Amino acid sequence: MTGMRGLSVFISDIRNCQNKEAERLRVDKELGNIRTCFKNEKVLTPYKKKKYVWKMLYIHMLGYDVDFGHMEAVSLISAPKYPEKQVGYIVTSCLLNENHDFLKLAINTVRNDIIGRNETFQCLALTLVGNIGGRDFAESLAPDVQKLLISSSCRPLVRKKAALCLLRLFRKNPDAINVDGWADRMTQLLDERDLGVLTSSTSLLVALVSNNHEAYSSCLPKCVKILERLARNQDVPQEYTYYGIPSPWLQVKAMRALQYFPTIEDPSTRKSLFEVLQRILMGTDVVKNVNKNNASHAVLFEALSLVIHLDAEKEMMSQCVALLGKFISVREPNIRYLGLENMTRMLMVTDVQDVIKKHQSQIITSLKDPDISIRRRALDLLYGMCDVSNAKDIVEELLQYLSTAEFSMREELSLKAAILAEKFAPDLSWYVDVILQLIDKAGDFVSDDIWFRVVQFVTNNEDLQPYAASKAREYLDKIAIHETMVKVSAYILGEYGHLLARQPGCSASELFSILHEKLPTVSTPTIPILLSTYAKLLMHTQPRDPELEKKVWAVFKKYESCIDVEIQQRAVEYFELSKKGAAFMDVLAEMPKFPERQSSLIKKAEVVEDTADQSAIKLRAQQQPSNALVLADPQPVSGAPPPLKIPSEPQSVARTISQPNGTSSNIDPQAPSPDLLSDLLGPLAIEAPPGVVSTEQHGPTGTEGVPDEVVGSAIVPVGEQTNNVEVIGNIAERFHALCLKDSGVLYEDPYIQIGIKAEWRGHHGRLVLFLGNKSTNPLTSVQALILPPAHLKLELSPVPDTIPPRAQVQSPLEVMNIRPSRDVAVLDFSYKLGTIVGAKLRIPAVLNKFLQPLQLTSEEFFPQWRALSGPPLKLQEVVRGVRPLALPEMANLFNSFRVTICPGLDPNPNNLVASTTFYSETTGAMLCLARIETDPADRTQLRMTVGSGDPTLTFELKEFIKEQLIAIPMGSRALVPAAAAPPPPVAQPPSPAALADDPGAMLAGLL
Repeated sequence: MTGMRGLSVFISDIRNCQNKEAERLRVDKELGNIRTCFKNEKVLTPYKKKKYVWKMLYIHMLGYDVDFGHMEAVSLISAPKYPEKQVGYIVTSCLLNENHDFLKLAINTVRNDIIGRNETFQCLALTLVGNIGGRDFAESLAPDVQKLLISSSCRPLVRKKAALCLLRLFRKNPDAINVDGWADRMTQLLDERDLGVLTSSTSLLVALVSNNHEAYSSCLPKCVKILERLARNQDVPQEYTYYGIPSPWLQVKAMRALQYFPTIEDPSTRKSLFEVLQRILMGTDVVKNVNKNNASHAVLFEALSLVIHLDAEKEMMSQCVALLGKFISVREPNIRYLGLENMTRMLMVTDVQDVIKKHQSQIITSLKDPDISIRRRALDLLYGMCDVSNAKDIVEELLQYLSTAEFSMREELSLKAAILAEKFAPDLSWYVDVILQLIDKAGDFVSDDIWFRVVQFVTNNEDLQPYAASKAREYLDKIAIHETMVKVSAYILGEYGHLLARQPGCSASELFSILHEKLPTVSTPTIPILLSTYAKLLMHTQPRDPELEKKVWAVFKKYESCIDVEIQQRAVEYFELSKKGAAFMDVLAEMPKFPERQSSLIKKAEVVEDTADQSAIKLRAQQQPSNALVLADPQPVSGAPPPLKIPSEPQSVARTISQPNGTSSNIDPQAPSPDLLSDLLGPLAIEAPPGVVSTEQHGPTGTEGVPDEVVGSAIVPVGEQTNNVEVIGNIAERFHALCLKDSGVLYEDPYIQIGIKAEWRGHHGRLVLFLGNKSTNPLTSVQALILPPAHLKLELSPVPDTIPPRAQVQSPLEVMNIRPSRDVAVLDFSYKLGTIVGAKLRIPAVLNKFLQPLQLTSEEFFPQWRALSGPPLKLQEVVRGVRPLALPEMANLFNSFRVTICPGLDPNPNNLVASTTFYSETTGAMLCLARIETDPADRTQLRMTVGSGDPTLTFELKEFIKEQLIAIPMGSRALVPAAAAPPPPVAQPPSPAALADDPGAMLAGLL
């Protein structure tokens, strides 16, 4: 770019702009000048064309759309001189993607440069082909690139670029590259003395053997020869030596290629390879130079992976573990992390567990590391290395760490501690102690499966029953205990409390009194368990205690008219049964033993996501003997309530959580619970309930809770145009604005403006599309097609084929919401004005449009909140990366998408409580509740709890709110109402005629 004064002046002007608007004006002026010059070909010299193309690339790099001048950039490729040709190749590779039609015009020119004699032009052409990597290039140019790679007359620089170019083409289009019979040629390439060509060829070999290792078995000895050459530092130029390490990149690639071959059968080759690996293991240590550490450790950890793959001798494996033991004790966190991760991978080797145990104290120390990534790796390693000999120490360390661990790890810690205690308990009384401590220290993070499991152990082991009852009684003496502790203590004391009758403070009347003190503090699902316990205590009291009977009957009478049918039924039946004498004894007899079957907790551990380190843990667990008692899958225990049933009698929509079709849930109550462990091993997240599609399946999601690209099951490039017409305004910002209001401009270009006006009522919506022709010519071949997602039923009135000049047409769109979802409908429209112009636009018929603002009082809110027992009807998540907002601003944001803040319900002034009503054909009117707990010291994170009577709705609403809080658009504050008052009720949608007469819907006045 030397000597281009005009380009230098333009760049200086851009840098001197005071604001974004001034920059845009300068860019628009320059683009207009470039367009004018490109049209006047008589004065467009090669120098000027090169200068203008450079300016066009610079404008593109600033983020502005450059939708012209592509032909001029491509034409520079065929220039005879290097400066112009270089500009053509660089700009073409930056501006055009592999599917652009202009690239087909350049294929012949690029091929001529590849097969030509000018090495500089060859390198430019290979770089372009490698960067773009399209199918057209692969099918047309791959044979020529292959010839360059194996040509002995080409310089190493060209062959190196040819290898990398062929690698890119093979990765993008493996079926378009003919590599049949290339094994012999790859073998020859691995004999290359030039390390640049050799490194590139080895990269190509890794891709080839990953696809078909059997065809390239002849390359295996060559890879070992390469490693020998580098290990002995033979014939390695200085420029390929990095901090004294001979070509670490080539060493890593050669060892990675070897890992694709199953075995090494030749004894001499295997011996040579292990000598090289031994040299790497012995010669690697931690030094002060960070760059040297990075290079040497890259080679070392790849060598460790190869050692594991080859199943080396025990002596070498032990040496690897000892080396990793050094790494987990150094100060550098990256090295500690890699040491723990690779030691976890070593668990796949059967003979080194005892060696790994020698580092147990250092691994436990890593559990307290400031870096959470290191803590997670240490937890995985402890979980995988645990067996009968060290289980007690490891579980006790996990329990001790539990009280100081951060929230995002506590659930994972709890589950793993419970599994280890069950599998490797030296005696069952220790197991009971561990689980009760676990519940006491981390009650919020202990799933129901864990206390179900301890109940099963106690039920199946008579010797354990008095001890478990005694321990449960001790925990009830604490002033504050978690609700899960109340559940497990109530169940155990109800079944086996009579075994403690002779101990002080353990009579039936005293047990009733201490349990009844907890009743006001528990939620609705726990009350049935307490009622069952009271009935059991009354049954076990022989002779009958009149005073106890009077107290228990009073409780039963109190709950005979409870709105919850489960509580009501138990209270009525227990009251009547307690009058029957012997029949009461028969019905409430001691629970039988559970049938034998594998533990559900252990099964959860076996279906963990199969990453490399989890594979090691899984294999290690399969190799270890277990002391665990084999029991049934945890069915609801006697006294444990089934999933919450909410009455379906006709009541006020604003005051009752209703269920679809009057049922309690669309989830089978006998279905196994979600896989907690696989959820916990990732970031804190809750698995979507059955029938719910997660955002990962939806693709990228916009800030308003609707996917940017998904329509049904087809991927649609939303907002992408099929022509060169410049869009006025930002399509995404217009869509986000319409998600929070009901009228505005959806799309505008120099010729057409599309506006929307909408009204919403319940699960119905009426939108009117206003298509206005801004030009003085008619727009012909106008087409509009709605691509609906599965959860919406849409009906668009036909659009006229022609829009007259300066005229506006209207097209009503009827919307009906079938079920909760954040998917989005897309409008595929096009018109003709000389050329075909088209775009795909998201329609703002999103989740919050089917919400009705609703403000509840404390008397109305809390009974409904307690009625939602937990997942999947009530989901909780810690959300990080939230854009910092003051509490009033956050309240305004919630009100803007029709989730009404209910002030004064939460005693903590830093928390928000909200409610709304969702409408769909499937759910009817469904009450939704939410609670947001913020941290005044860190506004970038919060804990969110969302509940409703439908699991799919709960999940979708939770994700929608999370998207609002994490990815609020820059201009969203202007869209949030200034006051926190709820929006006014939605009125009956007007007719199309009324909308047509509305001046606010006219072409220029929609925003």
